[in-house]
Amino acid sequence: MRTTVIRSLLATAVIASASGFLCADAAAEGTVGVLVLREHGVGSAAQAQPYVDKFVSVAAKQNGWGGAKGEYHTSRGNAETFISAQKPQYGILSLGAFLGLKAKHNLDIIGQVAVNRAGGQQYHLISKTAADLAGCKGKALASDHADDPKFIDKVVSKGAFKLGDFTLVTTTRPIQTIKKVVSGDAACALVDDAQLAELGKIDGAAGIKSVWSSDKLPPMVVVAFPSAPADARKAFQANLGKICEGEGKATCGEVGILALKSATSADYAGVVAAYDK
Repeated sequence: MRTTVIRSLLATAVIASASGFLCADAAAEGTVGVLVLREHGVGSAAQAQPYVDKFVSVAAKQNGWGGAKGEYHTSRGNAETFISAQKPQYGILSLGAFLGLKAKHNLDIIGQVAVNRAGGQQYHLISKTAADLAGCKGKALASDHADDPKFIDKVVSKGAFKLGDFTLVTTTRPIQTIKKVVSGDAACALVDDAQLAELGKIDGAAGIKSVWSSDKLPPMVVVAFPSAPADARKAFQANLGKICEGEGKATCGEVGILALKSATSADYAGVVAAYDK
């Protein structure tokens, strides 16, 4: 579990630094602000922030930036405070957060990053007593994802169920959710792929299995805020795929980055349409 936490935090930190690394032109005109918003991730903002600071500092030194500031957040409320105060140019957002903030902050999709075991690309209903989705409906459902019902009801389930179909047992930590099923406090649980991967490491979890799974969703989103100059934004987008080449290849592999590449609104059109429906 400790290894998973470290890999998750390091991966987030490297992603944040990568965002700044390609923005030397914008940085010459002032401080480059990078927001990393990873909801429902393993570890805390306090644990991740030193990694973000370190990598952004290295990138700034290598590129001769006038200044750089990266911040890691795990909640939209804190992230929005940062957005209002610092007016960042770029961001790396988990999918639900992106969908919830896209219209309000006029976010422009410029890339995507898939991180090994970061979670959030597929969701599962798990149980040791129910055989399928029908067997979970009307029962106690544990989840730390229930704070975003619009995302779950419209994007994750795609109409197969709503959170209102269950008696919710709200949790605040990923592993706590699974332990509610282990203890019998919940018949089922809604988890993401990272949580599912931890089942084999939890005492008493034998016999708990996935009884329903969502479609695979797009990975974390790389976005530009309106404060990012158009020319710097285009350069950043064009060069995203080079981050994990050359000297960066070993670093990406070490922290579990699977892919970092350019993307457009077309790559997220399906989930955006479902969310806005």
